[in-house]
Amino acid sequence: MLTKRIIPCLDVKDGRTVKGVNFVNLRDAGDAVELGRMYADQGADELVYLDITATVEGRGTFLELVKKVAQTINIPFTVGGGISSVRDVSALLHAGADKISINSSAVREPGLIDELSREFGSQCIVVAIDTRWVDDGAGNAQHLVHTHGGRKPTTLNTLQWAREVENRGAGEILLTSMDADGTKAGFALELTAAVSGNANIPVIASGGAGTMAHFVDVFTGGKADAALAASIFHFGEIGIPELKNYLSSQSIPVRLTR
Repeated sequence: MLTKRIIPCLDVKDGRTVKGVNFVNLRDAGDAVELGRMYADQGADELVYLDITATVEGRGTFLELVKKVAQTINIPFTVGGGISSVRDVSALLHAGADKISINSSAVREPGLIDELSREFGSQCIVVAIDTRWVDDGAGNAQHLVHTHGGRKPTTLNTLQWAREVENRGAGEILLTSMDADGTKAGFALELTAAVSGNANIPVIASGGAGTMAHFVDVFTGGKADAALAASIFHFGEIGIPELKNYLSSQSIPVRLTR
């Protein structure tokens, strides 16, 4: 059985790591490069850096930060935010990123997934899906994809979109429940299991981690391949070594460090 991955996520604004609740009310969590170094030393399997205002503000992603991270850490890392072209991806990969994550641009132009997969290989193309449970008041409730840092709802059904991105060549799905994000009440298990159960590519679960038991839940009931979290790591509530030892004690296969 493949080992389950633990992935700290660093939401970055102006070079600093920030964290909020339900995608708003941001507060500072520290230097993005130094936090990445610490997590790598603690045994994180991968890192994700998201420039959370790049799409909203119409800026390109932070190449200089990517270069610094690549020079500092020795584990794979993914970069997302404001990526909309082959040129953007080429620049980020050359700067040292191992994978890139796209969301808004993929929804706007689904063919971009095909193009990037052909150009760079599906192994480095992650499609992020930010989703929220939406009830239109007429008895029609479903998980809908949101873009622009969770600010803009679409009419895309989350499960259907997940299948499409896989068919177009995505190598992984980063699934974030906006309803659970930052609440520390647990991952969205039913949603994660539904997406994971229909996917032939790895699914990274994001949003809601608050206890070590939540990670067990998402790897078992949620069928996730990896689990991503932010605030519990940034503010020292759960240590990565302790988390991995706990998961191992619960028969979850993880990579343990000495």
